Amino acid sequence: MVDITPHKKKLPSDIDIIPSLIAIPVSVLSDRSLATLEAVVEYLKEVLGLSYHEIAVLLKRDDRTVWTCYQRAKKKRGKNG
Repeated sequence: MVDITPHKKKLPSDIDIIPSLIAIPVSVLSDRSLATLEAVVEYLKEVLGLSYHEIAVLLKRDDRTVWTCYQRAKKKRGKNG
């Protein structure tokens, strides 16, 4: 049997699922060259045009974490601008 309890170090509390008008296509995750968070941040930033702060609030992450994920995704894709 697989243990699906959240690990307290990475996920200190239960996940709150809040209805949203934002939908992320599963195809965004199909390119395995990016980490999941990098792919989601890249999609929200480039396709939906959200700001770093809006993405951070949406994903319950720090603004700096979102910025770092986006920069890593750009670097992996070879985008310099």
